[in-house]
Amino acid sequence: MTTTAATVTAPVRPAHRNPQVLRWLGAYTASTLGDSVYYLALSWAAVSNGSPAQAGLVMTVSAVPRALLMLAGGVIADRLGPRRVVIASDAVRCLSTFGLAGLLFLASPGLWVLAVVALVFGTVDALFLPAVGALPPRIADREQLARVQGMRGLSYRMGAVLGAPLGGLAVAVGGSVTAFAVAGVLFALSLPLLCSLRLRSLPEGTGESRGTALRDLADGLRHLRGHRVLGPLMIVILLADLGFVGPLNVGLALLAEQRGWEAAGMGWVLFGFGAGAGTASLLVTVRGRVPRAGAVMGWSMTLGAVSIGALAFVPQLPLAVLVAASVGLLAGLNGVLCGSLVQTEADPAYLGRVTAVSSLGSLGIAPLSFPLTGAAIGLWGPGPVFVLSAAVCALSGVYALAVPALRRAELPR
Repeated sequence: MTTTAATVTAPVRPAHRNPQVLRWLGAYTASTLGDSVYYLALSWAAVSNGSPAQAGLVMTVSAVPRALLMLAGGVIADRLGPRRVVIASDAVRCLSTFGLAGLLFLASPGLWVLAVVALVFGTVDALFLPAVGALPPRIADREQLARVQGMRGLSYRMGAVLGAPLGGLAVAVGGSVTAFAVAGVLFALSLPLLCSLRLRSLPEGTGESRGTALRDLADGLRHLRGHRVLGPLMIVILLADLGFVGPLNVGLALLAEQRGWEAAGMGWVLFGFGAGAGTASLLVTVRGRVPRAGAVMGWSMTLGAVSIGALAFVPQLPLAVLVAASVGLLAGLNGVLCGSLVQTEADPAYLGRVTAVSSLGSLGIAPLSFPLTGAAIGLWGPGPVFVLSAAVCALSGVYALAVPALRRAELPR
């Protein structure tokens, strides 16, 4: 008599029931809220202590180290482990904001102090962002990574929506001192959650450090270049960021001014965008997997580009809010799917470096287009600039559909 032993596979735990994922999500939410409150407090303190031009310079300072050090941050996340880097990053941000709150309470320092803190935050961001992107595959099953990205998108939107009013309330109650203290408390809340995370070990011998940091960086770039999905995906993300970030961050403010919508109208347009993006994240969170992810990603950006171009030609505010919601829905879906494919296609040992490269476009390169976008709108008006930006976004989607390996990319079942 022959006995056949059946292999029993443990059921995959849904991300929303995984304590490790929930701890990571709670820490990420607290940190995102802290970021929103911090930037509002920084801008208020800078405007209160200097001219608008000086305030703008203080706000720009943090972008420089973020752009210059992002790739190095990816190497550090992979060499030291993402958990250590994220804990250290939030600890530095916590101490910096508490320290600045205490200094502002006791004295009236010049703008140079705010610039130093902004420089510290930019440096920490260059470490934090690759590390936080490398954590999900170490705490969740591969089949759940798309759902985790959806949950992360919801958390980010909640931080953006709630952080600004919370920071505004803190400034109204006690000025910049109270706002910086609130940001410090939020960063502090993330620390025990991060410390309680238990990461899965990497498979033995995968992506291990070969020597110097420069060699590790070169290994990571070779991993991207030689990957049939990740290499083209980095180009898609860069093109989408270049076409999308400028109009949303600079063009929308100038468009609202020209249309007479004022700041309240701009807020409603941003609300429409946020609602659309949040809906996309919620759909992926609930569904867990999107079939034909590569093709859906390409089509979502191609169609979303049409809405981006149309936004400049909508005179009525209610219609503009609806168009912005469609931009948010399609761009949000594209962003979640891009993030999910990065998470599932990359070797976890290289994920810090891969995340650094994918983040460099939106947080390092694309912001350099802000002055150019503003100047172009001043010369030619919003219409041609939004259409050009939409064309770059459409190119991103078309390229994704034109690369067979990327178009056929699937998320794990």
